[in-house]
Formats: sequence, structure tokens, C-alpha cells
Amino acid sequence: MGEQQRPVADLTTDYDIMDPGFVRDPFPAFDEIRESACPIAHTERWGGSWMPTRYEDIVAIAQEHETFTSRGILVMPPVPGAAEGAYGAVAAPPITSDPPDHHWHRRLILPVFSPQSVAKYEQGTRDLCNSLIDEFIGKGTADAAGDYAQHIPVRVIATMLGVPLEMETEFTSWVRGVLEQGMTDPELRQASRMNIIRFFVEQLEDRKRNPRENDLITDLLNAKVEGAVVDDIYVLGVCNLMLVAGVDTTWSAIGSTLWHMAQHPEHRRMLRERPELWPQAVEELLRVYAPVTMARIVDHDVEHQGCPMKAGDRVLMSFPAANRDPRQFERPDEVDFEREHNRHVAFGAGIHRCAGSNLARLELRVALQTWLERIPEFELVDPSSVTWAGGQVRGPRRCMVRFPTVATPA
Repeated sequence: MGEQQRPVADLTTDYDIMDPGFVRDPFPAFDEIRESACPIAHTERWGGSWMPTRYEDIVAIAQEHETFTSRGILVMPPVPGAAEGAYGAVAAPPITSDPPDHHWHRRLILPVFSPQSVAKYEQGTRDLCNSLIDEFIGKGTADAAGDYAQHIPVRVIATMLGVPLEMETEFTSWVRGVLEQGMTDPELRQASRMNIIRFFVEQLEDRKRNPRENDLITDLLNAKVEGAVVDDIYVLGVCNLMLVAGVDTTWSAIGSTLWHMAQHPEHRRMLRERPELWPQAVEELLRVYAPVTMARIVDHDVEHQGCPMKAGDRVLMSFPAANRDPRQFERPDEVDFEREHNRHVAFGAGIHRCAGSNLARLELRVALQTWLERIPEFELVDPSSVTWAGGQVRGPRRCMVRFPTVATPA
């Protein structure tokens, strides 16, 4: 019987992050583990891993980067024969980097994702969202995930990288091959990774022959550290990071929040009547529906909170679990747009806190604002038919909604 088919005996010693029930709704499992005598669970499934569930443990591990390294960030073991972090496995600096390289890896890309830099993509993102809605607004039904959320980040990232928007289908297939279907299919994961790296190798060679103005790939190729031009491996890694880490994470967040809004007319009404709540609403939705779980690799044998972790062990940093810890957040499972204290870790913590958080916030806010302006009233067609992806990134993959066909024009 396969790992995903064998029933879980005890969540604290035998959890299965790919179990269909866990993927659909992991929060009861997080609660059970968090309130047990051993809030850092362990399993032998999927190559073995540890899973802390309390906010303070996850933040502490994120800050101890010398012990809990980032040389392996996927929640599954590496593809056999492909060392994680190596060229063939497609590194993604700075999230796959450890100090000292991490410092300059991160410093080079931070200006790209500053609030001022990402603001220039707001109108284009709004126009994109309106064009997507135009395709289905007259039908009265739509897949909020497949028809809307999943198209937005991939086109924004393609625009930033200066690569063809016509390749959206291929990009989406590759990303899902790495972070979704590839989670349990190592051959597909590796093939998808190699498709990504081959594509960007071609893009780098093209920029070397034909440099472009206002083009991120060209700018990265010309970037210097201590007077020396950065190597191609770094540029390839950043391109991979933007495509893989910048697409699935954000479309999952957008899809999850639309799933929520479809079931909560009071929250739709609140944002219509009190638009000043939008910044707080975005942060609260990110807290409750944080999509990402990252991994860390234990550098040396260590005992953490009574758990004997061995060098090479994988630790799953479940930011969704941390964001629902009642020790940190009152009524953690409730969405409260007026929450006063919200130090969520949807974007991680420590030195690897997401560099692209400003862009993700913008995309989420614009996607929700545009939808609610055009389709203020909507509901799930059938809650039981919503399908979810999980493991590394959790979010709805099919989320059918219905709405009046007389809606607000763009």
C-alpha cells in the first residue's frame, strides 16, 4: 500500500501532508498536533520530516538559519540523482541561499520588489483582471480559480521578466509540474524543472545578443557585486524563483480569498462600505489563508524542543499552522478585518522572509477589488466540488461560483 493510501495512525508520529483530507483542510490536524504533548510532529512518510505547529517554534527555527539551512526548501525529498540546490535542480536564490551568499543574493533583487517598483504594475494588473472577467461575466458562472486567479500572477511575472505572454499555458504547466503534480511524481518534477531552466537559458542567450532596455533579465545580467558581473547561474536562479515561487503562491492566495468571499457576504459588504479597511483586510486574508509551507534542512545533529533532529533531516515550516496558533492570535480561525495585532508569517520569517511580498500584496488586493467591483454578489455553486492542491502550496484549483449576469461593467 502506498504512503498516500496507508491510513494515518497518529498525527504526531505519522502525519501525511499529501493525504486528501489534509490537503483539503489541514487545520484540524494542525490544531490536534499543536495542543498535544509534542507540538513538533514527526513522520517517516515522503522521506521523513519534522513539522512544528506553534508560531513561536516556527519563527525560532526560521531565525536559526545556521542550524536550519535553506539548501533544500521543497517539502518532498529531492529527485533521485539531482542534488537540491545544484544547477540541474534549479536553485532559486535568495530563498535557497544561506549566508554569506544570501546577503548579496537578496540585496540585488530587493529594489525590483520595493513598493515604488511594484506600483507601476498596478494599472496593468487591473486591466488584466478586467479582461479576464470580461470573458465570463455574461455567463453567470465561472471558475474563480481556473478562469481568474490562476491567470493573474503568471502574466504579471511574464511582463516583469519580459518573456512572451503567449507562453502562459507552458509556464503554468511547468509550475504545476514542480509544485503540484510533481510533489508525488519525481520524474515529472525534474522534467518540469528542466523545461524551466532550458527556457531561461535561451532567454539569457537572447539578451546577451540583443540587450533590452527596461528589461529585468538584461539588468540582472549586467548586475555587479564588488565590481564583478554576477554569473549566469545566479540570474537563472532568480528567473526560476520569480516564475515558480511568484506564480503558484499568489494564485493560491487569490483563489483562497475568493473562496472565502463567496461564502461571506458580510465581508464583501464591509469592504464596499468601508474601503479604508482594505489594507487590514489583505493582511488578515493572508494570515488565515497563507498558502506556503517551506522546508529547512538540519545542518547538524541538534535537540530542538526535546526533538532529536539529525543532520539532513527535513523540517516543514508550516506558515499556515503558525498563523492559526491561538497563543499568537485571538480567535485564530475567524476572519476579522479589524484585527489589531496581526504579526502573521504568511511571507515567512527571518532572513528568508519573502522578497516579493509587496508584489503579492498588490496582486491580491487588485484581483479582489476588481472582482468585487464587477461581481459584488456571488456564491459557491457546490462547496463539495471545490478541489485543492496542497503540500508545498495550498489553494483551490477548481472553485465554481455563480452570480447575477447583470453585473458592473468595466
